[in-house]
Amino acid sequence: MANGSSPAKIVVGVDGSEASVEALRQAQRFAGLLDADVIATACWERPQMSDGYLLVGSEGFEEQVRMTLDNAITKALGPEKPANVKPRLVKGSARSVLIDASKDADLLVVGRRGHGGFVGLLVGSVSSACVAHAHCPVLVVHAPAKDHKR
Repeated sequence: MANGSSPAKIVVGVDGSEASVEALRQAQRFAGLLDADVIATACWERPQMSDGYLLVGSEGFEEQVRMTLDNAITKALGPEKPANVKPRLVKGSARSVLIDASKDADLLVVGRRGHGGFVGLLVGSVSSACVAHAHCPVLVVHAPAKDHKR
């Protein structure tokens, strides 16, 4: 895993979904075993412009993603954020950002929301792209079952 001078690094893609919250929980479990830092990464892009006009309300988009990241960390790990968890907000597409981050990571953890079939073809799948192109091992985590209590 990591060399002797720096801790192992686990990168986690966070979008606020139940699957990404569970991915954070699983990453923290691995981090405890590996004495690793968890880099909780949320990505954002400015919404597409329509005929040269910026969509109304898009100016607060980055801040909304930051709040989503903070809320996901709290939901996954509790109100006292562990010292090894490092929130990271990055402008760019989730696919590109996470695959690039995997170059320096020991493990990449992503949630899978289950939008397969036709919707998956239209929207694309970040988890599939990460599995296919990451530079480190990838753990794909499903959201917990609805009746599963934490």
